[in-house]
Amino acid sequence: MTDPGSDRPTERPDGPAQVSGNVFHGPTALQVGAGNTMNVRYDVTPLSPLDASADELAAAVRRQWEQEAGLRRLLEPAPLPVRWQVSVRKAAGKVTGATAEGGRARFTPLPGLAAVTRDGLRQGGGLTELHAAYGGLASGRLLLVGPPAAGKTAAAVLLLLDALRYRANTAPPDRRALIPVPVMLSLHGWDPAAESPAEWAAGRLSREYTLFRGRDGRARALELLEAGRIALFLDALDEVRGKLRTAMVSALESADFRLVLVSRAKEAVLTAKRARLSGALALEILPVRPADAAAYLLNPLPELPPPSWDALARGLLDAPASTLAQALSGPLAISLLRDVYGDTDPVDELLDTGRFPTARSIEDHLLDHAVTAAYTARPGRPRPRHSPEAADRALRHLAVRLTEQDTHDLLWWHIPSWADRRPRAIAVGTVVGLLYGVLAFPMIWRMSGPVWACVLGPVAALASGFAAARLNRRSGDPQPLPSAGWRDIFSRSAVRAGVVQWLMTAVGVWLTFGLLTDHTLPAWLCFLCTAPTGFGTTLVYGRGYELVAGTFIGVGTGSWFDGVRRDHSSPPVVDTRSIGPRDVWLHHIRLRLLLGLLVGLSVAVLIVPVATWTNGFWAGAPVGVGAGLWAGLTAGPVTNLGVATALTAVQLSAAEGTPVRLMSFLEDARRRNLLRATGPAYQFRHARLQERLAAAPR
Repeated sequence: MTDPGSDRPTERPDGPAQVSGNVFHGPTALQVGAGNTMNVRYDVTPLSPLDASADELAAAVRRQWEQEAGLRRLLEPAPLPVRWQVSVRKAAGKVTGATAEGGRARFTPLPGLAAVTRDGLRQGGGLTELHAAYGGLASGRLLLVGPPAAGKTAAAVLLLLDALRYRANTAPPDRRALIPVPVMLSLHGWDPAAESPAEWAAGRLSREYTLFRGRDGRARALELLEAGRIALFLDALDEVRGKLRTAMVSALESADFRLVLVSRAKEAVLTAKRARLSGALALEILPVRPADAAAYLLNPLPELPPPSWDALARGLLDAPASTLAQALSGPLAISLLRDVYGDTDPVDELLDTGRFPTARSIEDHLLDHAVTAAYTARPGRPRPRHSPEAADRALRHLAVRLTEQDTHDLLWWHIPSWADRRPRAIAVGTVVGLLYGVLAFPMIWRMSGPVWACVLGPVAALASGFAAARLNRRSGDPQPLPSAGWRDIFSRSAVRAGVVQWLMTAVGVWLTFGLLTDHTLPAWLCFLCTAPTGFGTTLVYGRGYELVAGTFIGVGTGSWFDGVRRDHSSPPVVDTRSIGPRDVWLHHIRLRLLLGLLVGLSVAVLIVPVATWTNGFWAGAPVGVGAGLWAGLTAGPVTNLGVATALTAVQLSAAEGTPVRLMSFLEDARRRNLLRATGPAYQFRHARLQERLAAAPR
């Protein structure tokens, strides 16, 4: 069945024309004889691997940002209307450079959308027109700017979700491959001098989406980017330092995919003076109109709203230039008002110009009550795990810390530097010392008798505890994460170097014992006990060099070791494959603990077989077990940043009254829309909230 004037089949939701996950090019019907026989042929073209990867990525991104939009309450109740106009600020070039009217377009319009024209852009519009501008812009470069708290990131999130829905539901299935998958990333952690935009984005995708894990994941992500199958939405451009921001914009010139950049207007103008993204179109997010704000605030209320809310709405509509209307011109203040005031609360007190003479005073009032409102039990919301007072105390402490460090990023691996390292080191040293004392005493008793056990047991406990305490103190310095995951530690080149080192060492040991000594070791024993040297070499050549530094299987800590690390190991990274900061923390703890166990086993395997072969089990095994235990402890929990963060949370709880389970508290604050996650870092919902909490009296 076809449409009139068309040879394409009509798609019916309940008919056979739907083939999930494939491109359908049929059916073709052939009737034979007197009408009693019909042969039906379906032409089904399977998706290419690139198409399948793009569709899987689209599904993952949609799940991620629908959840994040729900946490930020951008979807329920109905979102505030997004209004924009072409910016008059000097943040980009001429509009004709972006529309390429009369010239050659860098990108053709997305299927189903028309090319954007200068006259059409001058009219401005809402979210629908914003998507049309995104999909029809010839340059493929869109810059969303505006003042602080104007709702730029919210507009970008809603645009991303609209683009995903358009790709999934509106675009013709046979042309879906021509529509890129929008992915939002923070610019945090990119060094444009070391990586191109595509290489950096491919690395981020391989760490944040399980689709791109595995041996060829990063290569597949890079292929999607270079083929223009991904569009990048880059947030937090204004949070990057000036020179680095300029370098990023300059590097983005070479990107072969669509770009949407989000920035405060002031920083965008300053950047454009030094590096201007050619062909970029700057759109300014406009203030919320009083009528839209009133409709949004009354939407979740009954048909006849409470008198206080009705008075507030009438105040907005009757006086669109009032102090209240100015305060509620941004999404932040409007959403804060809904959070702070319940249905029966006296919200009309904000109309009192005596108490609130300026828009800033209204915003400050809302910010001051945001934490209390988020942690007050209300029907229909999860019961808070913390009291409003405890949450306010903890968040104020975090805000002060970040303000003192002149940053908005709360990096959990920097938390150990917030407290004195000595109590933590003493606690770790005490635990390790007691453990070694308990294990050493019976071993020494069996080998040398009770006298030596009483003498050497305490010595072993004190020495091991002191050494562990010294190692633990190093985890208190602010530092990047030493590893991004298994693939970064066990890279192909690192594993290859480890295998070569293992084989050479095994053959060397076997020849040495056979030719130069009276002891002949079996070949299997030589290969078994030298396997840890290959494992240690792999860690040294990968990103696990800190795990084996100073152990028996470490290559050393001198200049040669530093040279190997510098030549063969990638620089430390600041994010991991997990998306949320708490997931990153848990991933890091588990990874380091398991690697520490492997290091300990490797040391034990290195020493125990030879020692027991030559000296007997009771003489050789204790030495190997003790060395393996020490290596496992120092490579695992003693120097683990995740463990150090958990111990620091206990210190901060005792000194500042913050929650003992600090990482769980931070994730809960994110669910309550007080914090947001940007890659592996937490940030306050808005810089003004951090500023207000840090300035409040403690």
